[in-house]
Amino acid sequence: MTDILRELFSPELVFLRYALLIGILASPVLGVVGTLVVTRRISSLAGASAHAALGGVGLALFLQRVCMFNWCTPTVGAVAGALLAAIVVGIVSLTAKEREDTVIAVVWALGMSIGLLFLERTPGYVDWQGYLFGNILLLSKSDIIMTIILDAAVLLPMILFYPAVLAMSFDSTFAELRGIRVSVIYLILLALTACTIVLLLNVVGIILVIALLTLPAATAGCFTRHLWSMMVLGAVLSWLFVTGGLLSSFYYRLPSGPAIVVFAGTVYLAALGFSKWKGKR
Repeated sequence: MTDILRELFSPELVFLRYALLIGILASPVLGVVGTLVVTRRISSLAGASAHAALGGVGLALFLQRVCMFNWCTPTVGAVAGALLAAIVVGIVSLTAKEREDTVIAVVWALGMSIGLLFLERTPGYVDWQGYLFGNILLLSKSDIIMTIILDAAVLLPMILFYPAVLAMSFDSTFAELRGIRVSVIYLILLALTACTIVLLLNVVGIILVIALLTLPAATAGCFTRHLWSMMVLGAVLSWLFVTGGLLSSFYYRLPSGPAIVVFAGTVYLAALGFSKWKGKR
């Protein structure tokens, strides 16, 4: 154990320490947002936002290197792309439910295709696989600051409006009868989900981010049915999955994103099997 700690705190492994710290800081957000994504069954909407983020990344890099817009960083582009997709899909799901699946598929494919086209036309080296599958070498102090800001942006409204969120999560019709503006809360939830997705791009990548967003909450759902306890347990599991996946990827020389998701998926399947077995007794 001492040798592991000594190795982790060596100057050469600052990127791994950043990744582990971001995993700790992002766990509360993953627990809260992931639980709402699972209970509201909007993982497909979140997936569209994740893939549309690549379109924003590609456009931002193109504008930064070709048009010399230095302020247009990949993070800014990812936030813009994910938020735009979340708003479009959210409005369609509220107003035209019969076309929701089609719009989600279009946004999903279009966002990713636009991103790949812009990345192809961007001069210089672009690590596009890092955006797709994650790359802990891309993490920096700015990602840590962004994670702290996101924690405050998600957790504070959740504490203040928890009764409304609870009512909306399990019975939207009843919530509307009580005067709760369900559509507004729903769009805010999608926006927070989009921001959470952007936060995790460098850790697990666009393709795997939905797995990390849903697996901890889904695993927690095997053991509890209360929203608040599901959020807390989901946050703890998120930290365990990220930490275990990162350490195993480092020591066994594996890609970090897939290692995290495989670890999380294995635990989820075991938890699901245990809950089914326990239910039959």
